[in-house]
Amino acid sequence: MIFKATNQQVEQFNRDGYLIVRSLFDQEEMNLLIHKSKADAGLQEDAYGRLDKGGRTIKLALWNDPKDDLYGMFSRCRRIVDNMETLLDGEVYHYHSKMILKEPRVGGAWEWHQDYGYWYNNGCLLPDMASCMIAVDKATQENGCLQVIKGSHLMGRIEHGVVAGQTGADQERVEAALERMELVYCQMDPGDAVFFHGNTLHRSEANTSDKPRWALICCYNTARNDPYKDGPHPRYTPLHKVDDAMIKEVGRAEVAV
Repeated sequence: MIFKATNQQVEQFNRDGYLIVRSLFDQEEMNLLIHKSKADAGLQEDAYGRLDKGGRTIKLALWNDPKDDLYGMFSRCRRIVDNMETLLDGEVYHYHSKMILKEPRVGGAWEWHQDYGYWYNNGCLLPDMASCMIAVDKATQENGCLQVIKGSHLMGRIEHGVVAGQTGADQERVEAALERMELVYCQMDPGDAVFFHGNTLHRSEANTSDKPRWALICCYNTARNDPYKDGPHPRYTPLHKVDDAMIKEVGRAEVAV
């Protein structure tokens, strides 16, 4: 799919703090990603857990370097990067990517938080940051899809603290936001994607269904927001974009091995 964010969609992103794009990636691209990730023993070995308030564990694997493998082709492809630069109004670089592994019946919840709630502590002065979450499996309310509070990015950064084994937003302000703003369930099919601002409050419920809910999240910082100190994620380095066709080219080669 050739997707270029329109002025209207940029306005929507600026107003709502998120933008859902249906079928950003086609069936073959998603089949390649599903085949690779579900069979990737290294990915599963590298995954670590975070406890939610209910005592369930949600697993994720995280990496900073966008390599020349299939995961890197997704995070470097123009379909995401060019549109991220349009939405954030400037050059971006890869901050990190992660695969969320929310397994059937046992996958835990993500508590309410803003990504910039803790990226702030990494030396990023501005919230000019955003993520693109790609649905690997079908994401529904039953298996713990992403939830966002519409327009909550306009609140600015709010205080965060320890919530169970995670970093969560101040619950009093979250509850006040929920009274005044709309709660949106981002239900998506494989290949759908949601772009969301670094200050958008979001969470996901535990997966109590019999269906997995994996998602690839590619995170970006603007070049103008280069951190003033070293942190767990990289300072500005130019991002080498790749043509969208590289997803299938690299994916087919990796699957054939």
